[in-house]
Amino acid sequence: MSQFPGTLRVDDLDVTVEISPRRESVRLTVERDASVTATVPPLVGPEELARIVRSRRRWLYAKLAEHATLGPARPPHAYLSGEGFLYLGRSHRLLLVDDAPVAVRLLRGRLELRRDCLDDPAGHIVRWYRQVGEPWLLKRVAPWAEVLGVTVAGLRVLPLGYRWGSCSLSGHVNIHWAAMQLPPDLIDYVLVHELAHLRRPDHSPEFWRIVERALPGHRENRERLRRLGPGLWLP
Repeated sequence: MSQFPGTLRVDDLDVTVEISPRRESVRLTVERDASVTATVPPLVGPEELARIVRSRRRWLYAKLAEHATLGPARPPHAYLSGEGFLYLGRSHRLLLVDDAPVAVRLLRGRLELRRDCLDDPAGHIVRWYRQVGEPWLLKRVAPWAEVLGVTVAGLRVLPLGYRWGSCSLSGHVNIHWAAMQLPPDLIDYVLVHELAHLRRPDHSPEFWRIVERALPGHRENRERLRRLGPGLWLP
């Protein structure tokens, strides 16, 4: 089995290396934070990986240039009444309240946050996204699973770093809680993308054909997601 450091330096690129027995070939990914990740089969060694990274240098630099043109993310929230928080593509103004049955709730178009939760406002709001996201996504994923002909064994809403989603061969799907800030059609794209991986674990042309058959015009959604992603709230 390959022995890698956590990060492999290839010329001027730092590549985070992940070993996956599921992979038959090397997958290079430019993450939303402009870091580069290589997911590699167990038998690929550092020298071979470095050769592959160099062979795809032009593509990697093009992707990194795209990230550079996105501009800075939105400034962090101060958690004051009137600030906007996105849910399903719509902005809801924060309202600090003294009394409520739960720490955070969406009521009459306002996102209410109890004042006694201001010791950790981000944590409470993230938990709210996860709590409302899971039942919403479970209903949403069922028809897409039928379209793609796959079985979803379970779905969880989690913090996933700079990935929108992940899945396992056993049919378990994970979706980033931040996806609940997106419009529903872009959440559909995230779901279809992950469900397609249950049929094809790589990003080969066949994988994208599966996505296209389930969601025609997915390239436009992919581009919108690329533009919107850096502006979403991530504490």
